[in-house]
Amino acid sequence: PIRRGLDVRQLQGADFGDAQADAHRKVHRPWGWYDSVDGGERIQVERIVVRPGASLSLQMHHHRAEHWVVVRGTARVTRGEETFLVAENESTYIPIGMKHRLEIPGKVPLEIIEVQSGAYLGEDDMCASRTFGGA
Repeated sequence: PIRRGLDVRQLQGADFGDAQADAHRKVHRPWGWYDSVDGGERIQVERIVVRPGASLSLQMHHHRAEHWVVVRGTARVTRGEETFLVAENESTYIPIGMKHRLEIPGKVPLEIIEVQSGAYLGEDDMCASRTFGGA
């Protein structure tokens, strides 16, 4: 039994192939899921899938900008005071400090590639709508 424990510790950090590694990157949320596909010191790339009729909260980031490219479906984007549609093969840019929201008006799941860039990319760099004072 002790000998086996040593063997298990040796497996930590072992490469089990892409399928198992990918399963641990996917994060599920009530609106769908996202998969962190690449990242670096000032960049993070995520594949995001949002189910039909769902929306993400109105939010903003103090340290990062976001570029969204729609791969499948149509997004209703709120950026500041404007709201507009972004269709397949179109993109939009969300500057640092800009309030934004993503909604799915159609019956097709939305798939986007999100490129985050900035000095800090942590998930805690987000102010949700409840902190905007009535927004």
